[in-house]
Order: sequence, then structure tokens, then C-alpha cells
Amino acid sequence: MILMNVAIDGPAGAGKSTISKGAAGKLGFIYVDTGALYRTIALNAIRRGVIDNEDEVIKMLDDTDVKLGFENGTQCVSMGASKVSAIPKVREYLLDLQRDIAKKNNVIMDGRDIGTVVLPNAECKIFLTASPECRAQRRYKELIEKGENVKYEDVLNDVNERDYNDSHRKIAPLKPSEESVIADTSKLSLDESIALIVKIIKEHM
Repeated sequence: MILMNVAIDGPAGAGKSTISKGAAGKLGFIYVDTGALYRTIALNAIRRGVIDNEDEVIKMLDDTDVKLGFENGTQCVSMGASKVSAIPKVREYLLDLQRDIAKKNNVIMDGRDIGTVVLPNAECKIFLTASPECRAQRRYKELIEKGENVKYEDVLNDVNERDYNDSHRKIAPLKPSEESVIADTSKLSLDESIALIVKIIKEHM
């Protein structure tokens, strides 16, 4: 059986997880949220009180067993994920796990460096994006619906800060690969965004 790997990259708040999960469901593919893998490492580091100590985070990997499953993220864990993802040893640890899943399954994998680093030979590469203002508005609405007291300006500042950090880090900076199809969802609904991704993937089958 010929397997198909789909790499979906893009900035924070572009809706990669929701859209990728929806597309995977329609295509019968396995969805791999690599951000959740980094959040798992970050959560473990926060619980152990070592999130700001790179050496201790690296030591922690020896007795950390990461499995795919459901997790409910928070803002502090998301920011922690940004920290641990900048540690080369953490990226190396999760790289083998991600590639092993892709070798055995039809997958849609999303993250920041899937098409450039994790799955450079993926049959389909998509760079999913939306304007910072649009991404901040979506995030703001989501947080308000959860009952959190936040200001739109603060959410927008967080989005811009994440964009800068992700695109300027030394290890695997956020950028589209040369083969990536750019998919801008700024003016699309969720259903329209999922339909667009499914269409792009089918064109690469």
C-alpha cells in the first residue's frame, strides 16, 4: 500500500489543528498534532518546575514517555511549548516519534517545520496562514467564550510575539518550504477552510 504524508505548517492561531483534524476525518487519515507533543513536554517540565532550565528539561527526556492522545492546553503550557521547542535535544527526541508515525500511516501532520524538517519528502505540503489580526480575533473570541478576561490588543501582541519568535529561532524557523501550497484562510469559514485543504490534498494524490 502506498502511504500519503501531508505536511501542514503555519503560524500560531492559523487554525492548523482544527482544520487539519477536519480534513483528516474527511479523508480517513490519522491526524498528528505536533504542537500537542511539545505541549506535553512543556507540561511535564512545568509540573517538575524545570521549564526555565534547559539542562533539566533535557535530563527529563530520559524518563518521559510521549503518547498520542487528547490534552487540554492552557496559555502557560502554550508559551512553555514555545520554550521547549527551541531546545535542539527536545526537537530531536520528538522527531523520531513523528517520523515513525508517518512511515506507517496516511497522516496529516501539522506544526511549524513539518514540510521543511520533519517530513521533507511529504507528498503534499501546505502552508496554512491568515493575517495576524484575523488570527488574534479568532483567538480572542475563543478565550472570551471560555470566560477568560482578556483584551484583543494583548492577544494580538501575543500573536505577533509568537510569529517573531517562531520565524527567528535558530533551530527550524517557521517558513514555507519551496514546494508548499500557500493557503490563506483569512476570509474563509471553518468549513470552507477544511474544504480547501481537502481539495489541495486530493490534487496531490
